[in-house]
Amino acid sequence: MSSEVSERVAEPMLVEDWERLTFRVNREAYRSPEIFARERVDVWLRTWLYLGHETEIPDVNDFKVRTIAGRPLIFCRDTEGQVRAWLNSCPHRGTVLCRETEGSQRRFQCFYHAWTFNNDGTVAAIPDDGAYEDIESLQKNMMLRSVPRLEIHEGYVFISFNPDVPPLLEHLGDAADYMTMIEQQHASGVTTLPGVQLYSVRGNWKLAVENAMDGYHFSPTHNTFVGYLRESGFAVTDDDQYAYNLGNGHSLLVLTGHGGRISMVWEPRFGEDEKVRTEEHRAEMVERLGEERAHYIADESHILFVFPNLLLFDIEGLSIRQLEPVAPGHTDVRAWQLVPREEHPDSRSLRMKTVVSFVGPGGLATPDDIEAYEAVQRGIEATRGAGDLDYSDMSRGMRDEVKGEQGRSIDEGAMRGFWRYWEEAVGGGLQVTGDRPAGFLEGRNVR
Repeated sequence: MSSEVSERVAEPMLVEDWERLTFRVNREAYRSPEIFARERVDVWLRTWLYLGHETEIPDVNDFKVRTIAGRPLIFCRDTEGQVRAWLNSCPHRGTVLCRETEGSQRRFQCFYHAWTFNNDGTVAAIPDDGAYEDIESLQKNMMLRSVPRLEIHEGYVFISFNPDVPPLLEHLGDAADYMTMIEQQHASGVTTLPGVQLYSVRGNWKLAVENAMDGYHFSPTHNTFVGYLRESGFAVTDDDQYAYNLGNGHSLLVLTGHGGRISMVWEPRFGEDEKVRTEEHRAEMVERLGEERAHYIADESHILFVFPNLLLFDIEGLSIRQLEPVAPGHTDVRAWQLVPREEHPDSRSLRMKTVVSFVGPGGLATPDDIEAYEAVQRGIEATRGAGDLDYSDMSRGMRDEVKGEQGRSIDEGAMRGFWRYWEEAVGGGLQVTGDRPAGFLEGRNVR
């Protein structure tokens, strides 16, 4: 690494000034290979990471293959029904063991030397095992390598490569209840639909987090969709919409201006039959959960970020997105759709039309968002090496924080919470001037 790059990286990553009410992020955080390598060690290999949803592998012997934190994994349900996550690497010589993307398999066989393993990790067969002195010890030592930690919350499967990571619920904190809210939307619970949307973005993974937590961009960036909503008879407003830092790097947007949430809040574009079904479902929710809990679940749209790689979009459908950083300027995104386990066929059809119209990879939002953060990645090259000019501003809403007012969804408070936690993990350097408001990290109680 050149001395010029080293000097730039050594500058403060975050500059937080409570006298001038400014918050700035060093753009090297998006570009630097050194910082990307530091993230890999200090974030992705030390905390909990979202692997997948339990309903992706509903039956025994089901498996999916995917890469998390740059490491190939086999995500499977073994013959006894236990959810597992194995390193996709043969213990013998390191060959990728499973070369299919998904399927149903009791055993995995390495194509190189034909070593075979049961899906519970035990050795099933080693060709010509008589050549080994102590085959029993060899079989015990050559079991598949598991990730050090795996825990499940409401069907969301998390792993960690750090054996000493705190319990999952401690990491999730207040974010856990918003995940529970999704499961409680329907008495039958929710499930993922078969299939995954996979696309690559020429931008840093943190730009995807910013984009999701940025209500400020909605009207100007998605003006085509805003026009569609107005034409369909639904008003678009930024009123009564807020952003919350939930601690541990997690954040939340609460949106009420539009929703597209089938069976929760009826909109004219859904038709009269869906209006009746929505009223019936709302009455069931109130009876099952109580008026207040049903209100929080049904009347609010939520965008939840769980640090560092999970985004839940409960808006215009119900989508899971998983971030996989590949390089400083390259991020892979996987997306799945969550739906009620039991639902009227017409509601399901309407739900899927709504999903693909907005948050799907070809919808009225996702292509806009991808272009936006790819444009940021391209644009920040203009200020490379420009010292104090090479910072992005995220000050919007700091004035209200000082007053003790709740940050709005169109402010940048959720991003600031993310960046503060990121800096604690990576140690990029934080320069603070003045006194932070005492309650700037407070969440809220919806239980």
